[in-house]
Amino acid sequence: MAGRLEGTYLDRIISWHRARAAADRRPLAALEEEAARQARAGRSFASALAKAPGASVIAEVKRRSPAKGDLAIDLEPALLAGAYERGGASCLSVLTEEEHFAGSREDLVSARQACGLPVLRKDFTVSLADIYDARAMGADAVLLIAAALEEEELASFLQAAARLGLDSLVEVHEEGELETALALGARLVGVNQRDLRTFEVDRGRALRLRRAIPPGVLSVAESGLSRPEEVAAMAAAGFDAVLVGESFVTASDPAAAVARFVEAGRAAVAPCG
Repeated sequence: MAGRLEGTYLDRIISWHRARAAADRRPLAALEEEAARQARAGRSFASALAKAPGASVIAEVKRRSPAKGDLAIDLEPALLAGAYERGGASCLSVLTEEEHFAGSREDLVSARQACGLPVLRKDFTVSLADIYDARAMGADAVLLIAAALEEEELASFLQAAARLGLDSLVEVHEEGELETALALGARLVGVNQRDLRTFEVDRGRALRLRRAIPPGVLSVAESGLSRPEEVAAMAAAGFDAVLVGESFVTASDPAAAVARFVEAGRAAVAPCG
């Protein structure tokens, strides 16, 4: 799976993270022990998405984008998380990646402490240490990008996350990745509409892959969602949730922006299939 990233911008980001992981000399046993101590304080990310009517909203705390530069570089994670919760978001996503997105562990800790929502650690997971770090910092879910991982890695990370009570959002971009994720037991799948090579948004991608996601597997539409009517379209297609970042962090009133997306996701409910 990972080979298809060769030559892309994402490939360079993943390579940077793999090099950092290779230089990490922290004992895995100690990291796992620390992570296990946080398991009792978890909030169920998947359950929060499943219980919301229509397509629920995962609202993202995101300071910058490699493609667009600074979005809200001076944002206050606690204030933003509170606004997202008031707006009706079901879950949070927090960028903790420092080198390319200006995020941090502290952003996640601050956001989670400021609200009662489950939190996804949005980062580039390339090692077991990344899984353990996610739980240790208080995350309730971890992102696993199928295109960036070998099948054996994805299987290992899914199992490690499950042992710690972490939900795994497995991000896919094409049919083969989806098939692998489902075969490995993924129960929460994110469909990224952005093409890995061109970074253009392909709106047909999410709709096409959604039809291949079976009942009982939660589905999340990701990237390129900037208007409530786009959220309504994802809800009508049967998606359980949408993940939105840029539109919220750049809004003058984030709570109101989230509320509009939540309303759109609930107004266009359709049977899955």
